[in-house]
Amino acid sequence: MQSTEIVRRQPAERRRDTLERLDTERDVWVSTAHPDRGPHQVPLWFFWDGRAVWMCTSATSVTARNAREEPRVRLALPDTFDVVLLQGEAECFPDQDVPEDAAEAFAAKFGWDPRAEAGSFLYVCVVPKSVHAWRGVSELRDRLIMRDGAWLE
Repeated sequence: MQSTEIVRRQPAERRRDTLERLDTERDVWVSTAHPDRGPHQVPLWFFWDGRAVWMCTSATSVTARNAREEPRVRLALPDTFDVVLLQGEAECFPDQDVPEDAAEAFAAKFGWDPRAEAGSFLYVCVVPKSVHAWRGVSELRDRLIMRDGAWLE
């Protein structure tokens, strides 16, 4: 029989685990809101460049519209046991204006380059201002691991 005990991690370990997941995960839940139409949440593929999350969506999507109107967003990795929540402001780049290194890294990770598609796409970049990470009740108290864009020790 396996133990269900959750071992409490120190903040440095949670930071390391979070950075590893940002490097290796494929999907992130993106929560946006429009001032008049309210909240919207959708999963998107993402690429972590070491300081920011890069996503891409149709230029006419609800996510694109919301991020342009109200740049404050929340991102969540899709595991409800090993929670990682990031909050920041979206910076939007039409596919023809996206920085080359970001577009190339996105295409390399997914084997798909939105710039080669017929429709218009929008790259959304989010530099986290805060990050929360926890596994179970024992880590809730110290779940904040980034504040005002700086990793906490």
